[in-house]
Amino acid sequence: MKRLTIVLTILFMAFIGALIGGVTNHLAIKMLFRPHEPKFIGKTRLPFTPGLIPKRRSELAVQLGKTVTNYLLTPDLFRRKLMTPVMEERVEKFVQDKMNKYILQSDKTLNDWLEIAGAADLPEQVEDKMLTLIDRQLTEMKLKVTTGTVEEVVPLRWQQQVEERIPLASDFLLQRAEQYIDSTEGRETFQKLIDDFLNSKGTFGGMLNMFFGDSDSLVGKIQREALRFAGAPGTKELLDKLIWKEWRNIQQQPMEKLTAEFDFDSVFHSVRKYALDQLALRDRLDHSLEHYWPKGAEWTADNITPQIVKFVFKQAELQLEQSLQKLKLDEMVKEQVDTFPVAVLEDLVLGISRREFKMITVLGAVLGGAIGIIQGIIAITLNGI
Repeated sequence: MKRLTIVLTILFMAFIGALIGGVTNHLAIKMLFRPHEPKFIGKTRLPFTPGLIPKRRSELAVQLGKTVTNYLLTPDLFRRKLMTPVMEERVEKFVQDKMNKYILQSDKTLNDWLEIAGAADLPEQVEDKMLTLIDRQLTEMKLKVTTGTVEEVVPLRWQQQVEERIPLASDFLLQRAEQYIDSTEGRETFQKLIDDFLNSKGTFGGMLNMFFGDSDSLVGKIQREALRFAGAPGTKELLDKLIWKEWRNIQQQPMEKLTAEFDFDSVFHSVRKYALDQLALRDRLDHSLEHYWPKGAEWTADNITPQIVKFVFKQAELQLEQSLQKLKLDEMVKEQVDTFPVAVLEDLVLGISRREFKMITVLGAVLGGAIGIIQGIIAITLNGI
């Protein structure tokens, strides 16, 4: 009977110790989060309300933000994970694929791109600008051409070329004249001129015909004299002088007089029409970019995209630390934690550590039970049971 009393006493003390240890630990864990809000009796706030984490949530948020920026999302981490050759190659391929799909190899025409950019009327604006420029240039040309004398308006180089060709022109004229005089057509012309002349003189003409013989003989003589005259050096000098004199007269003529009958309006209209027809801007823009640049995708992949991506990565790496500071990740984390409902924060922590918290409760019960057994043994020994 005595032994039974000892065993029951020890078990009872162990049970009470385990109960106290388990309940105490369980309450301690709960008090980390509960209650979520402060509790009051009248105007007096009950102690230990709210729970530890809700009460210190602001400090927890600040510390968590510092931990994230100082140990988790650091510049070195971004450099190791993002600023790598592999990532650069992936970004380059991504950018090139998107450029090919949406721009370089797209079915959209240049007119479509202009419409997307809000510049659908650009072809008309270009044509208007071009016609305005052409009209201004033509007007200036007309004013320049019709103002002053030939000598003042015609370029000096042109005038020199004309003067260099005057001797050649006189040689050409005399050569052609000799060929004409010595030809059958020339002989017929002389024959007709002599016959018309003699017939117009009546009796005197008949006397001349009797004196010189028949007209055929007279034609031959005149033809030979004409050939001699055309081939004489003096004739060449005379013709040169005449041409030079006429050229000097032309040089002093006002251009306005020489161009008075010229239809500038028709010429200007033709120039404008030709320019518009050749430009055909609206039709030219009715093709895709690939139509005008079939190797655009290949060229940009070799020359443009790698340089752009490399530049972006270099600038990003140079500005990474400053950019992270400007992002203020610690403040962002703090703001997000501050906005978390306490229940969500509790579920987050307990969802990760629920098993460990249960083990802490069990451990408290075990320790309490062990302490109860020790207390029971001490109490029995002191009581001398």
